[in-house]
Amino acid sequence: MRAIALLAALLPAALGAQPVVTSPAPERVAVTVYRNPDRGLQAMNLNWLGGYALVSETRRVRIPAGESEIRFEGVTSGIVPQSAIVTGLGEAVLEKNRDARLLSPGSLLDASLGERLVLRRTSKATGKVREQDAIVRATSDGVVLQTADGIEALRCTGLPETLIAHEVPVGLSAKPTLSVRVRSSEPVERTVTLSYISNNFDWQADYVAELAPSGDRMSLFAWMTLANGDQTGLADAETQAVAGKLNRERVWVDPGEAKPITISCWPQGTTTDLPTPVQLIDAEEITVTGSRIPPVAAPPPPPPAPPAAPERDSFAEEERLGDVRLYRVPIEVTVAARSQKQIALLKQSSVKIETALRLRPGQGPVDGPLERVLITRNVTSNGLGLPLPAGKVALFATRGGRRILVGEGRIDDHTIGEKVEIPVATATGVRAHQEMFVSKDGGGYQLTLTNDLPSAQKAEIELPLETKALGARLVNRDGWMVWQVTVPANGRSVLRYRIGDQS
Repeated sequence: MRAIALLAALLPAALGAQPVVTSPAPERVAVTVYRNPDRGLQAMNLNWLGGYALVSETRRVRIPAGESEIRFEGVTSGIVPQSAIVTGLGEAVLEKNRDARLLSPGSLLDASLGERLVLRRTSKATGKVREQDAIVRATSDGVVLQTADGIEALRCTGLPETLIAHEVPVGLSAKPTLSVRVRSSEPVERTVTLSYISNNFDWQADYVAELAPSGDRMSLFAWMTLANGDQTGLADAETQAVAGKLNRERVWVDPGEAKPITISCWPQGTTTDLPTPVQLIDAEEITVTGSRIPPVAAPPPPPPAPPAAPERDSFAEEERLGDVRLYRVPIEVTVAARSQKQIALLKQSSVKIETALRLRPGQGPVDGPLERVLITRNVTSNGLGLPLPAGKVALFATRGGRRILVGEGRIDDHTIGEKVEIPVATATGVRAHQEMFVSKDGGGYQLTLTNDLPSAQKAEIELPLETKALGARLVNRDGWMVWQVTVPANGRSVLRYRIGDQS
């Protein structure tokens, strides 16, 4: 008798559906974006971002007594499910799942297999609309429906037709969703925090430099460019970015299943015209998809510095975080889906620089121009003295009262005190020609620099450490043997050298 009473108490719970609590969107969002550590100095590709972000969402949920499922809708599609942490529920969390079945025409029909839907057809001749019940019988090779008129294939009547479902089947999500199964001894309302790592993010600095007329100083302005390649946007987010290289093994995330509809129709006639057994011969296949087409072009380059710089209180604030640097944005920003956002990062009005022409010729023939490099040291006395995150540099100068672009380059991460070198242009007026030579006492290379400009040009040729110059002086610097030479105006300079025991 006691066993029967216990069974009666458990039976309703076993047969009843588990309550579902849906949190459609977060109340507040915070995001910390980390750069792709393997990208180096390459530009970001919005269609293939290799960085990641730590997303933290604050939500308000009401949980019934007993076991229930909480569905956090609107998480990013790049969420790494195993990284998700839910705080604020205590010991109530039993399991978590990332729902990979996204709502689409194909998945909707698959989930409705055997269910009764509404089939709506419109007559092309009269425009009359007719609705009737239909049961989905097959979806694997075309869509087969059963109506009061018999069994037929969808979209094979030649009439405009639509299938209408009364509700979204259980297990399908219109947007990326993380579900959590919980157990509570009583109904409660809680503020919970959902934190997780998400792929499809990246960031970089974009510098705009303006060369002074004297050529020995420049102003430097930088944007923080945040990129979100995910289909989910982050609205009014408290935003941070981390500069530096962290060790992280990339985790592949299933983007979710959003199946199209594949329709197979007889080319003409009806199924009764075919011999028994019925076979689909030369079926026409139509594929309908609902996915967004990503942009085919890379995102446009960042705009130059505005005429009036942003107010200082809107600049990102830099602080040390262990071996990396954290840049905190003082205002809430929206990082929309599949887009990029730019925020003022730093502004230095007068940076002392030197300009040099540089070449690393290598071992072999050379015939081409030298590279123009801006050189400074990241110290306060040079107008810097602050961490410089990696990014692109656009160099402008003023000629005839107008700003013109004179070069573009890239800069790697630099901490305070380091030497900073920015290649910005190709010096077409100074060219290098290298060829091998053979003499009685051995062989080597002959490098000839020519200058067709009306002024002398300083050049630096970086050669391997085991290089021996013939009749010239080399300086050991930064792991290279450097030939420092001033090429006269409309003149030339020649260096002969050997590498190692070359003979």
